[in-house]
Amino acid sequence: MRIVAGRFKGRSLVAPSGMATRPTSDRLRETLFNILAHAYDNPVRDARVLDLFAGSGALGLEALSRGAAFAQFVEEAASARGAIKENIDVLGVAGVTKVYRRDATHLGPLSPDEQFSLVFCDPPYGKGLAAKALHSAQQGGWLAPRALIIVEEKTGADDVLSEGITLLETRGFGETSLTFAEAP
Repeated sequence: MRIVAGRFKGRSLVAPSGMATRPTSDRLRETLFNILAHAYDNPVRDARVLDLFAGSGALGLEALSRGAAFAQFVEEAASARGAIKENIDVLGVAGVTKVYRRDATHLGPLSPDEQFSLVFCDPPYGKGLAAKALHSAQQGGWLAPRALIIVEEKTGADDVLSEGITLLETRGFGETSLTFAEAP
């Protein structure tokens, strides 16, 4: 696994050991960021990025490589948080990142001046966790008005968005779908 483009292009990332984490493939990450650049007017540049169910942190780190201003990683598993911290250290981005040990479905309140404009939500497939995490983010004030949200989920999964979030489109890639949505 590696950073696909930007200032850290080609740099290797570590992933947590075991089968509990399913990192987004380099190819799908490249496709996702190409879609963001060309179909959504590059919302990555200068964004405050929230990476829910962060795993290795690859999505948030890719965003930083491509010009995001800040990335917050939310991950409950200790091995995954260890991998994220190792990746942050290797890339030298500790000053523009935070790693939270937290259940993404129970985020709690956040100060309005810390809201996020770009959100990646990549939960374990088929467990209905994306909608719960997004609901928690809405309730806690984590989402900036009109924040762009991308959910990676198993193709055909139901209820990937919480109430009040507007579906923009869903694109399928074999067993995986990317759902693009907008916060109120």
